[in-house]
Amino acid sequence: MQVGTNDRIDVSANISAFKRQMAPRRGELKRAFADVRDHIRHEVDRLRTDAASGHPTVQELSYADIAAGRVSDKTREAIRRTGVAVVRGVFPANVATGWFDELGRYLDENAYEAKELEKRSLDKYFSALKAGKPQIFNVYWSKPQVYARQDPRLAETRAFLDRLWTNYEGVFNPDLQCTYADRARRRQPGDTTLGLSPHMDAGTVERWIDPGYQRVYERVFAGDWRHYDAFDARHRLETREIPSPAVASVFRTYQGWTALTRQGPSDGTLRLIPISQGICYVLLRALQEDVPETELCGAMPGRALSVTTEWHPDLTGGLVSIPEAMPGDTVWWHTDVCHAVADEHAGKEYASVIYIGSAPDCIKNRAYLPAQKAAFLAGNSPPDFAAMNFEADFKGRATEADLTELGRRQMGF
Repeated sequence: MQVGTNDRIDVSANISAFKRQMAPRRGELKRAFADVRDHIRHEVDRLRTDAASGHPTVQELSYADIAAGRVSDKTREAIRRTGVAVVRGVFPANVATGWFDELGRYLDENAYEAKELEKRSLDKYFSALKAGKPQIFNVYWSKPQVYARQDPRLAETRAFLDRLWTNYEGVFNPDLQCTYADRARRRQPGDTTLGLSPHMDAGTVERWIDPGYQRVYERVFAGDWRHYDAFDARHRLETREIPSPAVASVFRTYQGWTALTRQGPSDGTLRLIPISQGICYVLLRALQEDVPETELCGAMPGRALSVTTEWHPDLTGGLVSIPEAMPGDTVWWHTDVCHAVADEHAGKEYASVIYIGSAPDCIKNRAYLPAQKAAFLAGNSPPDFAAMNFEADFKGRATEADLTELGRRQMGF
């Protein structure tokens, strides 16, 4: 990889080299793409039918059923097929509502908005997305965020979800998390500035040119996409992401958030394409003959991986809004699942969440903890995020004294 103008990484030679490597399989890859395209079209038709008839398009279950061990095999399989789950009632509604109020006071009392305007240009991750840069709050160490991450109910929920993966023995421990501090959303009613176009996180061009990702997607690149298992943990720790602000360098089994307020489909919130094998369509689409040799359907290093109507029209038709979420509910999506944020919040109340995914204990994630721990103690932004460091002088942020025993283990103390 070479650094080009404006310090942008030039990976065109790497892309060309990979496509030349794939050239002997051109016929198989063409047939595989036609096959996966038909599969995606069928799945999208099913999603549209379900949405039009009012049937659920993503799997919903309750924390109470997880805690009691009564989640059915049918539900487990539905989560693996879609890559998405809404887990109800992980936190009591009054606790989540209290966190919303406390987070708002934390931001107001520390004059966050004025400080954020001065440093907004530092966060370039979403700059290439059609709907523009999101206005997410770049705070990580408020007490509500820290309390939620270390809550044992959330730990139990993540352990259940992580055990839906296969071949994780020796790769990660589903019963212990490594804290991965992320931001918060607090979207005002009427807002039209926070939308995000459909995209995937956790790597863009890396998915094709990184040797670790090539092993993860080996069956797809061999034209055998039907035997690809998005939940197979093997080789997931071997991937190496191109360093960039807001690109996760840890291994996440799921991205996720915890609702602090009620929010429904019209409230400018999360939209998903709940097809776990949708990544196969994206990977194979970029290897077809109509895509220039040095390009991957618009994928750029250090940016979110856009899924567009220009290159991926069969997949984008499956975009659906999540069902209404109440305070204390959580939403989870596999990191290979395409997602978006609606352009407009047409509701009358704030739509607020804390972003908390699942980063199970493993070698790769443990390596991230020392630098993140130092950032926590100093009130700085975590190492994966733009170095805005707002909270260094914020009053009321969480300190080591606010960590429980579980929280300390998750943080690497």
